[in-house]
Amino acid sequence: MDKSGGTMSKVQGGMKCVKYLLFIFNFIFWLSGLLVLAVGLWLRFDPETVELLTGNEAPDSFFIAVYILLGAGGLMMIVGFFGCFGAVRESQCLLASFFACLLIIFGAEVAAGVFGFLNKEQIVEEVQKFYSSSFNDVTSPNGTAIALIYHKTLNCCGTSQSDVTNTQCEDDSSQGKQDCLAAITNFFNDKLYIIGYIGIGIAGVMIMGMIFSMVLCCAIRNSREVI
Repeated sequence: MDKSGGTMSKVQGGMKCVKYLLFIFNFIFWLSGLLVLAVGLWLRFDPETVELLTGNEAPDSFFIAVYILLGAGGLMMIVGFFGCFGAVRESQCLLASFFACLLIIFGAEVAAGVFGFLNKEQIVEEVQKFYSSSFNDVTSPNGTAIALIYHKTLNCCGTSQSDVTNTQCEDDSSQGKQDCLAAITNFFNDKLYIIGYIGIGIAGVMIMGMIFSMVLCCAIRNSREVI
């Protein structure tokens, strides 16, 4: 009798510890989702990025990656809320659903990360082509205006690969400025690295959440079997 009662007390004590850890984790997970959402909104509405990708023919590959980040942040906030609720209620069903949601998000994050890594150079090349076509289109006021936006935002001028004579980079104020193709590479690589690092951080947090939820599920099941 004492032995079974001691075992039961030990399981309940361990379950409570895991329950509180999972609750704290889910609160942190919810805050992480809020942070990811905030970073995604910053990347989407960053004035410099918006200016560089303005125009009907501007590439939208970069914004696709940002939209994936926004979706992940919103989903993390929803899942984190229900994870907290499941931990407090000690519901196996809610915790199992929480685990399944984390597994789905984790798979989506890995797929998005692989897609972003494989298409990182393509995203930069699309922006470079967009700038080059605008810079070389000396007869179009729209092309000239777009090129000037790049020159002002990135503090660059022209490209060494251009075969077209353009007077925009012939004045004294443009001398010594870096090549715009290199400036575009540096600018968007920095933004894409932010997305990549956030994705890696989210993946690590989700693995911890899956471990905690399964441990708590097992603790709840074992305690009920003892009872």
